[in-house]
Amino acid sequence: MNKIVYKENINPAVTLMKVDAPLIAKKAEPGQFIILRVGEDGERIPLTIADYDRSGGTVTIIFQIVGATTEKLSLLNEGDYITDFVGPLGKPTETEGYGKVAVIGGGVGCAIAYPVAKKLHEQGAEVFSIVGFRNKDLVILENEFKAISDKYILMSDDGTAGTKGLVTDALKALIDDGEKFDCVIAIGPLIMMKFVCLLTRKYGIKTIVSMNPIMIDGTGMCGGCRLTVGGVTKFACVDGPDFDGHLVDFDEAMSRGSIYKSDETKAREEHCMLFKKEIK
Repeated sequence: MNKIVYKENINPAVTLMKVDAPLIAKKAEPGQFIILRVGEDGERIPLTIADYDRSGGTVTIIFQIVGATTEKLSLLNEGDYITDFVGPLGKPTETEGYGKVAVIGGGVGCAIAYPVAKKLHEQGAEVFSIVGFRNKDLVILENEFKAISDKYILMSDDGTAGTKGLVTDALKALIDDGEKFDCVIAIGPLIMMKFVCLLTRKYGIKTIVSMNPIMIDGTGMCGGCRLTVGGVTKFACVDGPDFDGHLVDFDEAMSRGSIYKSDETKAREEHCMLFKKEIK
């Protein structure tokens, strides 16, 4: 069991937790993830490592409340324990050898994009961070991104934060202004990553995306996280989660990802009240 040492509700739907996990913190790298379980009968869910403190032995996770497990997790507080917390899993994001990189984050995907941008900055790359949210109330990690970005661009759907528009609008404007990127790294909703890749393909810019499909065991055995990349079946947990965005079949990934949406909502509604009673 792993102890929650810090908790912060970043906004009504997104929670940050620092978890005491020294062995994971010692090995973690940007782009990797953990699998956790809340309660002895809980389901296994993957969450990307948002940050880590090797000296303090903590791992930071940032998650959005979607289904029953994230609802249960959000109800835990500092001093409580997470039943299982396993990692680091997956391959780290490749960050070496780039001179100028555009890191694009959408919504809670910014929690995954941030450690990647941070590592690139530490390695001396010029980092352009483009982040997008639906509105100002959902903005996260603004100061953190600004601290490690040579240029920080905030976009919002309704214009209440930063500039009104999409992350692809900002990226296209930079490219049209003459910025030449060695790589674009996009992390966020599948539809966002798809359109980033459609844009960068036109300019011939290498693009990496972080995929987060349905996942169960995290070892490649169950096959739940399969996706098609370049016409070949890959498993996000062991082959990724990063892939060449120009080769990913996003339409298939979106179709598979929506299979259990109604079940997630139903499970959250059915178990939320029960779990609240259990932890009182």
